[in-house]
Amino acid sequence: MSQGALFAAGAAVFGVAAVWAALGALDHGLGQLLAAAGPDGRVARLLVPLHAGREASRDEQRRLMVVGAVALLAGGWLLAGPAAGLVLAAAAPLLCARVAAFARRRRRERLASAAPAVARTIADGLAGGHSVRSALAEAACGGVPGPASDELRTVAAELALGDRTDDVLERWRARAGHAAYDAIAAAIMLQREAGGDLAQLLRSLAAALEDHVRAEADARGLTAQARFTALIVAVLPLIGALLAELASPGYLATLVAQPLSAILVGTSFSLQLLAWISVRRISRLSA
Repeated sequence: MSQGALFAAGAAVFGVAAVWAALGALDHGLGQLLAAAGPDGRVARLLVPLHAGREASRDEQRRLMVVGAVALLAGGWLLAGPAAGLVLAAAAPLLCARVAAFARRRRRERLASAAPAVARTIADGLAGGHSVRSALAEAACGGVPGPASDELRTVAAELALGDRTDDVLERWRARAGHAAYDAIAAAIMLQREAGGDLAQLLRSLAAALEDHVRAEADARGLTAQARFTALIVAVLPLIGALLAELASPGYLATLVAQPLSAILVGTSFSLQLLAWISVRRISRLSA
């Protein structure tokens, strides 16, 4: 293996590490970008659905796909030439859909982890003598972390405009899309119909939700090794093929040129992909 091939392999490894670090900082950096750009920032408005983790409208989806296609075209062109850039740009709709789905899933997870704090904050407001409407408004300023705070501020704004409490709770529950908020909204509406100590009920619900969140975190931790192992097993053949191509340029083209070798490579790639998807789905169901 030549010195240039070794340098190229090292650059590829460090490039993957840099992309991994960039993905880890994506959510934080995107939030800072939106805060710095303000409501009038055109680029920031394009990224709002990803940061908010909500369903994008048709216009927002089109704008996201255009931005993604341009970015992928430019990156692929610079790294591997025009053909790679065009292929990546063609895959922009699929990649944007996957990124948006990941953003929505991450938002639901953060909402679920904050649900006990939401229930306890509302209970504290009720125990302090507030009505349900004012307790919900006070909870919006109660230091609840993450997107749950944004949702509470939306609830407080809707209540301030005079909307019915049941309608506001129903929209809040639907936006959250998690069973924890279904339970909180049901407890509040049940107390309005049947009476009782809502503050004590919400505190009991908060304790149960904490146990549920802890169980989900334990399940994700137990399945993390399986997911990581599946990823390594799926990526190892690709790394081996890359090293073989670096050691002997043209090796992959020669391998694929043979019909039997091409069939075996395609079959192995399909089985690897199927196994990785299966492990991901099983671990997601168990978590």
